[in-house]
Amino acid sequence: MAINLAGQPILILKEGTERQKGKDAIQQNINAARVIADSVRTSLGPLGLDKMLVDQFGDVVITNDGATIMKEVDVQHPAAKMMVEVSKTQDEETGDGTTTSVIITGELLKQAAKLLEQKIHPTVITEGYRKAADEALNIIDNASIKASIDNPDILKQVAMTTMGTKVVSESREMLADIAVKAINAVAEQDAEGKWKVDLDNIQILKKKGENIEQTKLIEGIILDKEVVHSGMPKMLNDAKIALLECAMELEKTEFDAKLQINSPDQMQMFLDQEQKMLQDMVETIANAGATAVFCQKGIDDLAQHFLSKKGIMAVRRIKKSDMEKLGRATGAKIITRLKDLTEDDLGYAGLVEERKVLDDYMVFVEQCKNPKSVVIMIRGGTEQVVDENDRSLHDGLCVVKDVVIENAVVVGGGAIEMEIAMGLRSFADSLSGREQLAVRAFADAIEVVPKTLAENAGLDQIDILMKLRSAHGSGNANAGVSVIEDQDHVADMLEQAVVEPALVKKQAIKSAAECACLILRIDDVIASQKSSAPPGGPGGGMPPGMGGMGGMGGMPPGMM
Repeated sequence: MAINLAGQPILILKEGTERQKGKDAIQQNINAARVIADSVRTSLGPLGLDKMLVDQFGDVVITNDGATIMKEVDVQHPAAKMMVEVSKTQDEETGDGTTTSVIITGELLKQAAKLLEQKIHPTVITEGYRKAADEALNIIDNASIKASIDNPDILKQVAMTTMGTKVVSESREMLADIAVKAINAVAEQDAEGKWKVDLDNIQILKKKGENIEQTKLIEGIILDKEVVHSGMPKMLNDAKIALLECAMELEKTEFDAKLQINSPDQMQMFLDQEQKMLQDMVETIANAGATAVFCQKGIDDLAQHFLSKKGIMAVRRIKKSDMEKLGRATGAKIITRLKDLTEDDLGYAGLVEERKVLDDYMVFVEQCKNPKSVVIMIRGGTEQVVDENDRSLHDGLCVVKDVVIENAVVVGGGAIEMEIAMGLRSFADSLSGREQLAVRAFADAIEVVPKTLAENAGLDQIDILMKLRSAHGSGNANAGVSVIEDQDHVADMLEQAVVEPALVKKQAIKSAAECACLILRIDDVIASQKSSAPPGGPGGGMPPGMGGMGGMGGMPPGMM
C-alpha cells in the first residue's frame, strides 16, 4: 500500500497487502460470521438436521453437535475463526449450547447491520449490547429454578432435553439415567460444602457392535488388558484387590557385580534363593488376603506360576492413570513397596472378570461399594453411531455437571429467550439516546432461538413468534415451542419437562455478546499476501486437494 505526499509515493506496507476499511470491512466481517451461523442453524432443536463432514483423508463425521461441526470445518476468514472460538469457549465452559451461542452471535450481527444502515455508530451499538447482555443475565437469574444433586428427576430431565436434539434421541431416557448415575458417583464436596465434578473420573469406552440400548454404566473400571496366566481364575466374586506400583520381579543391582559359581550345587542354591524371594512376594500378597493383583510394572513368569497356585488373579503393565482410577473405584491404596502391603490397603469389588469384547480381552472390575471412578461402555451398530452416542453422552454429562455446580435450571424450548426479549424491551424504555435501539436489537436477536426451533420443525416461525409473545405478555413465562406433541405448537415447557442449565444460557449470551462487539469494533482489515512457498525454497507446502474441507458450497470466496 502506498500514499502520495507532495506527489511522491511512500510505501507503507509491502506489495500485495490487501486493506479494507470503514463500512466495507465491517460488512464483510458481518457477512462471514453470518455464513458460519447459518451453516449450523438448521441443526438446532429436536427436529434439527445433521451435517455430514468429510475431511481431507476421507473420514466421515455425521453429527448435529455444534462444537463438532465448528471443530471439523476448516475456516479461513478471520471473522469466521472468531465464531469458531465462541463455539470452542462454550464447549469448554459448559459442554452444551454451542449451536445456540453461534446463531445468537450471527443474529446480533445481522441486527447490528440494520442499525449501521441507520447511521448509528458501532461504539453506540456495542455499548447497548453490553448493557443488554448484563440485563439478560439478571433476567436469567430471576427466572431460574433451584435444582441440586438431591433432585435426580430434574437432573434426568436436563440430560434428556439435551439428548433429545441428538441422533440418539430415541434412547435418551436410558442414556440420561446413565449420565445422572455417573455424575452422582464421582461428585465430591469440597471443604466449603460446594459440589465439584471431575469428568476425567468417568471413563468412556467405545466399542462398535450391539446397539445403543446396550450402552451401560460400569461401577468400577474396565482395563484393556488380560489376565497374565492361563492357570489363574478368570472370574472372582467379592474380590479383595491389591494395587502395586512396584514390579514383582527380582531387582538388578545398581552396580556391576560378579558372581562366581564353582559347582552345580551352588548353581542350584542360587536358583532356589531366587525362587524363594519370588515365593515370599506371593506369600506377602496371600497373607494380606488379596485375591486379585493389579501391577503397574512387570510380573515374573515364576511369580505368575506361584500366584496361579494360590488362586490369585493378576494383571500387569497397567497405566498410572488407570491405577489411580482403580484406587478411586475400589478404595485400595497404591503400594510402592510390596513388604508394606497389609489387609487395610486392599480394595473391594463385587466382581472381577476377564471378558472378550469383539476381538479384545478386557478385565472388568465392577460392583464396587462406593466408586469414585466409573466407566460408561458405549455401543452402537456403526462407528459413526458410536461416535455420535459418545458426543451425546458427553453433552448429557456436562449439563448434569452444570446443574450440580450452579444449582439452577431454566425452562427450555425458547421460553427463557422470550422472557429475556420481553424484559429487554422494557429495559430499553429506561434508556435514553440511541443505545435504546441497540438494546431493542439485542431483544430481537435473542428471539432467533424460538424462531429457529419453529423453522427447523417445519412451522411458520412468524406465527409461532406472535403466539409466544402473546403468551409471555399474558404472564405465561414457561411458554415455549412444542415441536413434537402439542397441536398448537406453543405449550408450557416446564410441564413437558424441557429444562436446561442456567449456566449454559448465561455463557451463551456472554460469549455471543462479546464476540459480536469485538467484530463490530473492527473498521480496518489489513491482510498480508500469503507466501507462495514455505521457507526453504519452492516445492514445499501441501499437495493439491489437501487444504480445507470440500462440500461447503454456497459460501463466498475467502469466507471459509
